[in-house]
Amino acid sequence: MAIRPTSDASTVECDQADSPLIGPVAPPALHVMSFNLRVGNEGLPDPWPERRPVSAALLRAEQPAVIGTQEGLYPQVREVAAALPARYEWVGTGREGGSRGEFMAVFFDAERLQPREFDHFWLSDTPSVVGSTTWGNRVVRMATWVRFTDLATGRELVVLNTHLDHAVDRAQRLGAELLARRLADFDADLPVIVTGDFNVPAQASVPYDTLVGAAGLVDTWTAAEKQLTPAYATFHGYRPPQVDGDRIDWILVRPGIHVRAAAINTFTLDGRWASDHWPVHAVVEL
Repeated sequence: MAIRPTSDASTVECDQADSPLIGPVAPPALHVMSFNLRVGNEGLPDPWPERRPVSAALLRAEQPAVIGTQEGLYPQVREVAAALPARYEWVGTGREGGSRGEFMAVFFDAERLQPREFDHFWLSDTPSVVGSTTWGNRVVRMATWVRFTDLATGRELVVLNTHLDHAVDRAQRLGAELLARRLADFDADLPVIVTGDFNVPAQASVPYDTLVGAAGLVDTWTAAEKQLTPAYATFHGYRPPQVDGDRIDWILVRPGIHVRAAAINTFTLDGRWASDHWPVHAVVEL
């Protein structure tokens, strides 16, 4: 596992494509990333075509075994897939159905992980209804999960990727409660990894208390043997890294999964950011 030195909080690390923060790891460890891609709608001040090479360089350098992405539109998801080595595959659907809307895509190294089954559900009172919203949120929210076999160890695991609402407290709270119920449906001895942009601070929000408290999940940042970076705010808004800011992007796991390392990646390239969020990483062992 390669470890890149962390930056001073007043600067942004640049041109790190040849020096990954973590990079590929050997089994039985599993490198997991959660990455809000920043939606690629036309007319934004940070257009995706200018950010795409930065995302591609970041992903080629790190090569996690699992990547949960949020906000990616279908063309973005396809371009992320094209940027990764050919061994990677992905699962996802648009939150408005088909190719429409943002994806909660799960990318994976198919030489390490073999998908067994997958599904999607919507964060609403009617989770099987595509595009449904019933909790006052105007933005459709959903989750995608995949059940894998780890080809290196023979173990099975589930990866769930999601994005909670950004504006409506009720939608955030009920969304977290629905996630907790759905996770409880998986066999109790099955390892589960949750990636997501939760839009609320870790350790200081009802959704965090629901998932890490009531549902018993473990925050990989606090559980890690090593934190390879400071606790940066994961939404940066194109500002320098902020130490001890709000972590709104999390990787959670079921108890029993050992967390070797965690990090928040302040990657930039030629003065450009890949997104308005920093990616978050965890190295775990089932």
